[in-house]
Amino acid sequence: MSAVSRAADAPRRDSPTKVSLASMVGSAVESYDFFIYGTASAAYFGAEFFHTDNQLVGVLASFATLAVGFFFRPLGGYLAGHFGDRIGRKTVLNASLMLMGVATVLVGALPTFQQVGVIAPVLLILLRILQGIGFGAEWGGAVLMSVEHAPPHRRGRYGAVPQIGIPAGLLLANGTFLLSEQLFSGSWVWRAPFLFSIVMVVVGLFIRLRIKESPEFTQMKEKGEIRKAPALDVLRSDWRIVLKITMLRLAETGGYYVTTSFVLSYVGLADLGTSNDVLLGTIVGSVIGLGSHLFFGALSDRIGRKPVFLIGAVFTIVFGFPMFLLVNTGTTVFIVIAVVLGLVLSHDPIFAVESSWFSEQFPREVRSSGISLGYNLASLVAGLLPFAATALYGWIGWTGPAVLFCLLGVVSVAAALVTPETAPARTRKPSDATSSTPLTTEKVS
Repeated sequence: MSAVSRAADAPRRDSPTKVSLASMVGSAVESYDFFIYGTASAAYFGAEFFHTDNQLVGVLASFATLAVGFFFRPLGGYLAGHFGDRIGRKTVLNASLMLMGVATVLVGALPTFQQVGVIAPVLLILLRILQGIGFGAEWGGAVLMSVEHAPPHRRGRYGAVPQIGIPAGLLLANGTFLLSEQLFSGSWVWRAPFLFSIVMVVVGLFIRLRIKESPEFTQMKEKGEIRKAPALDVLRSDWRIVLKITMLRLAETGGYYVTTSFVLSYVGLADLGTSNDVLLGTIVGSVIGLGSHLFFGALSDRIGRKPVFLIGAVFTIVFGFPMFLLVNTGTTVFIVIAVVLGLVLSHDPIFAVESSWFSEQFPREVRSSGISLGYNLASLVAGLLPFAATALYGWIGWTGPAVLFCLLGVVSVAAALVTPETAPARTRKPSDATSSTPLTTEKVS
């Protein structure tokens, strides 16, 4: 088939920039919803929803509810992957945003333990489950909309744009809490950020409804390539790739929650400073992340996904003990530096390339299922890490969480070494690098 014929048959697509920005805005909204829960868990929920006078027990109980959301993210990933490969990436993407938004607003309206007793934590857990399903359904659709609209030699760059939604959401979450502390008192300090979510969800939906469906999915539908059970097909045939993606994510997602949620509670438990010290570091790291993700994503188009990934994974191994030594000084400046380095050099290089690298591991007819399952299965481990880090600290002190942080990097480095490179600049001839060839479409073996 000639190039002209292929162009005529190709489905109409939006500008990659437009689609990536729309995906990023929606991801920022869902990340905001998810992260305000982490902040509230570390600083407020122990006292509000769990009847205990022991601060450590309250934090552990609060982090346990935080983990519940992570446990249900694989279910959200399974459902999103299945329906994303069957009815479209865009439809699932918008549904996940609505589910997440409703659950988050309702958390802000919950009664506390003092008001209704044990019903309060039960309702909190139920809403956290809905949050987990919604957030688990978000990521795969957001990155695929960007990656599948992008030219092959720019997938790293455009695929990194939705990832900016994570630091943007984190920035909004922590900034909102800092502002709320200045404007309100009592329970309104944590309620206001949750209730404000309704405004952000409306804005996110308005933007996302204006973009077209993924051209890859449109071609699948036109050619009759839709599978009846894509998620099951991936689990049967490509479970090894799914497992590798899960291991690849541990340094990024696990390290992230140790750096933010655990350290936020650690400075209080060890009487080293205030939560505002950690929030300030998180805000600074998030601001830098708005640019660092784009840098690392574009860099992966030039030197490959794997080398960029290893920058972050190796740094995770070597930074575990220095990070806690910096925090242990109890000095605001050093606490901020520790959090910023943990985010920018451990998290960002890894997260920036996950969208393109993971997507390029699967054929398009099961791509949504493959990346959603692998991405969210890591949540089963990541969700327990703030709890595990807190328990280790209570048992053997700060060295426990430090070792845990390093081990996450070891696992991800090992997985990266056995995962194939996929960047066109490293796997194709220069003459092919700028072609309009879609992501691999071979059948699952």
